Order: sequence, then structure tokens, then C-alpha cells
Amino acid sequence: MMTSWHIGPVEIPTRLVLAPMAGVSVQAFRRQGRRYGAGLVCSEMVSCAGIEHRNERTLGYLRVAADEHPLAIQLFGCDPRPMADAARMVEAAGADIVDLNFGCPVRKVTRTGAGATLLEDPDSAARIVDAVAEAVDVPVTVKLRRGVRNGSRACLELGPRLVEVGAASLTLHPRSAEQMYTGTADHALTAELVSLVDVPVVASGDVTSRERAHEVLAATGAAAVMVGRGAQGNPWALREIVEADASAPSREEVAAELVLFIRESVRELGERRASGFLKKFYGWYLGQGRFPKPFKQELVQLESTPEVERRLFAAAPGAISLVAQLEAEIPSGDEVTIELPISVYGGG
Repeated sequence: MMTSWHIGPVEIPTRLVLAPMAGVSVQAFRRQGRRYGAGLVCSEMVSCAGIEHRNERTLGYLRVAADEHPLAIQLFGCDPRPMADAARMVEAAGADIVDLNFGCPVRKVTRTGAGATLLEDPDSAARIVDAVAEAVDVPVTVKLRRGVRNGSRACLELGPRLVEVGAASLTLHPRSAEQMYTGTADHALTAELVSLVDVPVVASGDVTSRERAHEVLAATGAAAVMVGRGAQGNPWALREIVEADASAPSREEVAAELVLFIRESVRELGERRASGFLKKFYGWYLGQGRFPKPFKQELVQLESTPEVERRLFAAAPGAISLVAQLEAEIPSGDEVTIELPISVYGGG
């Protein structure tokens, strides 16, 4: 897991990729993922239409910190020209990789002809990849599902074609769009895709432990595995996969990471937006028996993040010194931003 690999000229230091997740993969989440062992981190998907119309909510995603690299910024859309234009802006913002979403099953994305819809329109998908690859100098990658319907093998037809027109890597989540996140990921399909293309393939889906990561890599021949929901409020899962450190975090460690995540989210998003955005994270961090369930409910009811911090420190006083240590260890550096207001909610 600690062996480096490449997407084009971009070196990825570990075999673990942190998935792009809507409403989750803000900069604070990505920076945390890098600290805990993710070799590549990804933004949540960004609407190319939002970029084209200079939507302030969408442009807020184009914010890159010095310690995120290597970073992929993911775009979605269905028209080659706006996708190419958006890719140029993503490259200018500092992304190391432009990732294209051809797998999102959510209705508000698919009804526009984007996301998983492109699995059934290989000509359009190929035109988009070709246009984006011509527009930028950084590698272009594509995230796929197996197809729209259960049992589909559309990814095996589409994947090689996308490589021919410029895709430098493919990520496959071998569930159908119809499945959403139910059932199991069919990584036999991932192995087939690996055999058909000469670029790195990332295996996504049901990777929740170091043992499972090794099983998927061995069975598929993939270059890396992608972890998504398992890392929500649980960066220790990433460390366990990469370093074999399976020790459960202490209550103080959990509280300290959550406080740091709160502070970074407020810095990034502002207090008002961060207050709402963070509520789902309280349950993710404090669950798994780490804190009593009523404590999470108490935090959700608090009106400001300083109140949440005070309550966390009261419950785990040892976290105070750990937060100071974590903040001292975080590297500082220049940050590239598009000079417009920042929002957690995308313009898709």
C-alpha cells in the first residue's frame, strides 16, 4: 500500500485514493485524508455549467491548499466545449489531475445528460474526454460505474474507448446506477477492465479494511483502491489500510480531530455555512461506540461551532493539547483560490 505509482507524470505516493463525495469532500476533508495516508485526494464533483456561468457557489470548489497535492478536481457535464473550458480553469486553480464523472446516479445529474447517463452514450463520452484532454496539460481521468442497469457491462466497452481518446486512468465502481450503493461491488468486472486497458485502473467499492484492500488489489490487478464512505468521520480507517495500524483512536483523539475539522471547515466555508455542513459529521465521528448517542444529538442542537468545541473539550479535556499539537504540525503555505465567495453547496 505504501508503493508509489503514476497517473501520467503525476506520482501518487500510496495505493489509496480518497473518493470524491458530494457534500463531504471539502478541502478540510481532503487535507485530513492526505495526513492519514491517502496518496491522492479528490474534490467533490463540480458542475461545468456552474463554472461556465461563473456561479459563486460552484467556483468556491476551486480552492487548493499547498498540502493537498496530488489533487484531482472532478467535473461533471455533458457538453465537450464547456467541459474543456472548465478543465482549463481547474488546471489554473492548481489541480494536478482533471477527473470526469461518468458514473453519478443521482437524478439531478443524470437528467441533464451527465454522470451515469454517459455510460449509455459512448460517442458523447468519448467526445468529452477528447476535448478535455486536448484542453489541458495535466492528466485526465474518468470515474465510471459498470453501467446504468443491473448486470450491465457497458464500462468494458466504454473504458478502452476513453483511453484511446486521452484518459490517463480509469476508476471503476462496479455497481450499476440502478443499484446506487446497495448490494456488493462486482470486482470481477474491475479485473476485466484492467485486462482491457494499458492505463492504471482504480478499484472503488466495498473497500473497508486493509485486508479487503489487499484482496481487491490482488484479485483485480488494479493500481490502487478508492475509499469513500468508510472514511467519513473516520480517518483512522485510512491509516489502518495504508500502515496496518489498527489501533482504535482514543476519545481524546476523536474529539481533537473533530475540533480541527470544525476549525478548518469554518476557515474554508465561513461560520454560517459550516454550522449546517458539519452536523452530519458529528454522528460520523462520535458513532461506533466512541461517545454516547445522546451526546451527538446534543451537539447537533447547538447553534454555533464555538459551542460545539467547548462541549467537546468538556467531554474530553485531553483533546485540548492534542488540537494544539495537530495545528502545529499542519504545514502552512500558499493557497490558490478563485477570488470569489466560497460556498459548500455546488452549482450543479
